Amino acid sequence: MAVVDDQSVIHKDCLFDETHDLRLRLYKPTTSPPPPGREKLPVLFYFHGGGFVVGSREWPNCHNTCQRLASGLQAVVVAPDYRLAPEHRLPAAVDDGVAAVKWLQSKAVEEGEEWLSSVDLDRVYVLGDSSGGNMAHHLAVGLGAGSTGFDPVRVRGYILLAPFFGGIVRTESEEGPAEKLLRPSTFMKCHFYSICGPYGHINSFFHFTTYHFHFLYIHEIHYLFHMVGPAYFITTNTNIISPNPHKTTHTKENKKST
Repeated sequence: MAVVDDQSVIHKDCLFDETHDLRLRLYKPTTSPPPPGREKLPVLFYFHGGGFVVGSREWPNCHNTCQRLASGLQAVVVAPDYRLAPEHRLPAAVDDGVAAVKWLQSKAVEEGEEWLSSVDLDRVYVLGDSSGGNMAHHLAVGLGAGSTGFDPVRVRGYILLAPFFGGIVRTESEEGPAEKLLRPSTFMKCHFYSICGPYGHINSFFHFTTYHFHFLYIHEIHYLFHMVGPAYFITTNTNIISPNPHKTTHTKENKKST
């Protein structure tokens, strides 16, 4: 995929975690000034997918997506990299997501980033696809309503695009005869379990153990929607890695979800 650059958005890279040498990419629209009363631009964090093992802010698909988001939404997009497995097991990626939000907070306090002088820190949103959607979910639960512990940054909503979740109990799409054990959805979930449990742990997907790999789980949906603010799930019937959120968002308690 070629990198698209129509000059409607400018971008630059910033170091946000010196300890782990992690960088993020800032995107800023250059056209269509904000409407009256909205002179400052909202901020949108975007966490790429890739199974927690591949992916980068520099990948063309990620770069193009962020440019379209910045231009179409008239927002400053922040696309952080994060540590990848198997070298860095979960929850390293989630910790790096929190570090990126803290970076935004520190720059707001220090006033040391010119590109952030025109943003509205009271309108911050978090978007992630696939494994990035999993990260967005855990940021929602971890940061809490309004992210009040990160003043003046206020996260007002979360968008989970085809997020990946798993659980001890297999879903309908994961069931099947032994010869289909390596079907994509089953194989991927075994992979996820292998990178988020402690070293040497027996995979509960195949053995009768009950270790709770909570970094794959979706928390109670009523908590997510009523305690941390608006959260949107976007998935499809044909998505082989998202049966759990699709099932969960159609519960009686959450008829308004997507």
